[in-house]
Amino acid sequence: MKLFGYISACAAAALAISCARDLGNYEYTDLEGPQVGGISESYEVLTFNTLTVTPVIEGGLPEEDYTYEWKVIDRNNDNAETVLSTERNLEYRVTLSPGAYSMYYTLTEKETGIFWRTSASLTVNSSLSEGWMVLYSDTEGAARLGFVSEVTGETYTDILEQNRENGMPAYHGPRKIQWLSRMTDESSPYYLLTDDGATRLGKDSFEWAEEYSLSYESGAGTDLVPHSIVCSGVGKMAISGSDAYYCEVLGVSGLYGSAVNEGFRVAPVIGANVLASSIYAAIYLLYDTDHGKFMAYCPLLDDIGGYAPLQDMDAMGEIAEEQTAGKDGAEGVVETVQFEYPQGYGYVYMENTCYDPGNASMGVTYTILADGDRRYVYGIQCGDMLVYADCTYVLGKASFTDISGCEGITDAGNLYAFSSLRSYMYHAAGGKVYRTDLSENPAVAQLQFELPGEDITCLKFNLYQNAGNSRKRYDLVVGSETAEGEGILRIYEGYLSEGDFSGAVPSEVYRGFGRIADATYKERIY
Repeated sequence: MKLFGYISACAAAALAISCARDLGNYEYTDLEGPQVGGISESYEVLTFNTLTVTPVIEGGLPEEDYTYEWKVIDRNNDNAETVLSTERNLEYRVTLSPGAYSMYYTLTEKETGIFWRTSASLTVNSSLSEGWMVLYSDTEGAARLGFVSEVTGETYTDILEQNRENGMPAYHGPRKIQWLSRMTDESSPYYLLTDDGATRLGKDSFEWAEEYSLSYESGAGTDLVPHSIVCSGVGKMAISGSDAYYCEVLGVSGLYGSAVNEGFRVAPVIGANVLASSIYAAIYLLYDTDHGKFMAYCPLLDDIGGYAPLQDMDAMGEIAEEQTAGKDGAEGVVETVQFEYPQGYGYVYMENTCYDPGNASMGVTYTILADGDRRYVYGIQCGDMLVYADCTYVLGKASFTDISGCEGITDAGNLYAFSSLRSYMYHAAGGKVYRTDLSENPAVAQLQFELPGEDITCLKFNLYQNAGNSRKRYDLVVGSETAEGEGILRIYEGYLSEGDFSGAVPSEVYRGFGRIADATYKERIY
């Protein structure tokens, strides 16, 4: 409680007195103001619910001698002020956007303008503020986005229905639902990727606008239909069709340019360092599916040394050694495991992780390649060509494992997931999930659990972004479909079990979807 108005009035009076003669004696008395209670230090409310606060006011003048104001200041963006009410008691149906606010209650004497103010913190949540985004297809193959609310505990099966009524296209062939917390418009950080195209969705309630279509992000006039998008350094890359596109973002929203690969097609996933928070000249890992080899792309390489940004791995390694020569503590290429980059192998799968065996802020990118019936896993670390910030070297050879002897490893339709906790690979064959320790030789697949009568359609580790959720990135996320066509999402705890899911019982189970393509956790962003 603070007497802001009274202090201001006294200051003004003092200034007036200092400019006039002292004409007599004065009597001073303490100002008897109202005492305001009954207001808590903090409030938390859902959008469209009613916020009710009834202050207890003691002393002072009669109620009719005051004016009242309930006001909030938005602490999320631009400190915008919003008056909620001018009544003594607050009865407000919440239409504020989800976020954090400071709320002020002010009583002002009508006659003198002296006011008293008290404050509280206000958090506005939405039922969609936090929870699992579940991307699935209905019986017609149309993309549907379900949501499991951490706020209300309810499961919503189609949160985009209102968007479609407002003009959003009816996308088919769901691929991924991604949260790009940086290098995109902060008001619409969620990307819906489908066979029909891609669009952003709003941060509050997954709202949609025409300008959210990914076509608005293409500077080359190409209608991008990404399989995936990855951020690193000062930009992001997307694979559309069999081409790779780069978008540089330096404080403003950039646009994707022309395809960076010339004369060859690339695999649908891009390798990148998703662990480091600060990179200047990022290295991206591509796989040339026409020639069966890894390629490296460093967008700033021309500016750094006059080199073409796209190089094969050996050439990029030589450039890295040259650029880091003489820099204390920096290395161009570090080989935890020695191997030659393969030639002529077929692409199977690629995934970025936060597993960092060298403690160099460089997450390992795992790639599964095929040579006939043989299967191999290559672990490669991509860093920073300038090694100015988090990363201490540019490239790393982290692991190589022959997984040809793992049960069901060559089965068609296998799904894969790589842990950020240890060097573990998981794969789903049918309704069974196996784990392979990539540090063992020979590699052996150990059965973890089975879902009888179900087809596993999604297998992943969600890479949480908020520090408070870091342990959850080791939880195994499994989407499956029953014979009746029901999609089920299961979460298996991974930190305390150290990635051993053998016979595990899921810690969370959510039902009521169609065939699940992807599931990503929406974390609170305020």
